Amino acid sequence: AVEDQLKICGHKRDSDVFELFLSQKELTEVIDLARFKKLKYLWLHHNKLQGITFLTRNYCLTELYLNNNEIFEIVGLHYLPSLHVLQLHHNELRNIDATVKELKGMLNLKTLSLYQNPLCQYNLYRLYTIYQLPGVELLDRKQVTEKERRSMITIFNHKKAHIIQSIAFRGKADTSWNPKSPFKQKSAQRLPSDFAFANNVDKTVFDDPEDAVFVRSMKRSVMAITSMNWDTVPTRDEKYLEEKGTEPAQMLTVTLR
Repeated sequence: AVEDQLKICGHKRDSDVFELFLSQKELTEVIDLARFKKLKYLWLHHNKLQGITFLTRNYCLTELYLNNNEIFEIVGLHYLPSLHVLQLHHNELRNIDATVKELKGMLNLKTLSLYQNPLCQYNLYRLYTIYQLPGVELLDRKQVTEKERRSMITIFNHKKAHIIQSIAFRGKADTSWNPKSPFKQKSAQRLPSDFAFANNVDKTVFDDPEDAVFVRSMKRSVMAITSMNWDTVPTRDEKYLEEKGTEPAQMLTVTLR
């Protein structure tokens, strides 16, 4: 299959090969492709591959399409530091820890697809993948949002989340919350009958006030501070010498949460 593609493309030297299209060829294995040192794009989708040990020295590879195969492990992918796009959906990947461990060293990986694999049945699969691979921007054809990144920190990195809240509240809140102990919530029936809530108030009641502080902080709104950019305001001498134009002064806006 490889030699047929080389003939079709008219390549005579391995160093001239930048892409290989080997999809839909019923391949169960592939020869070592280390000879193509400048290979950047490789299509191997819709075959019957079970592993990817044939990629060891293809350091220039940026896009790899392995979807719709029978791959059950991805040992060897960490040899591809330049990989930018990786498609692995519709395979047989089951171990989520082994999968993300193999992908962790890929600092340039931005687009990843893992859907329709057995590991996706893990109920926190998406957030866990985002937590382990913070550089990924597009996961399973969906953009990774800032809300997901905040949720990921709260769920998988309790220590960091509480440090952030401690700083935000200037040390006034006790952040020594044990993640293994769930919040103790009161039932709505225990509230006084004449107690009314506004429509924009959270109706959840906690036994521990610090729990309420923590939950409220995770829903904090955005605050914007605007000030004059004095570098754009001409001085008296500059006005006299007309070194600066008559353009209006600029404003600087800083957004905080």
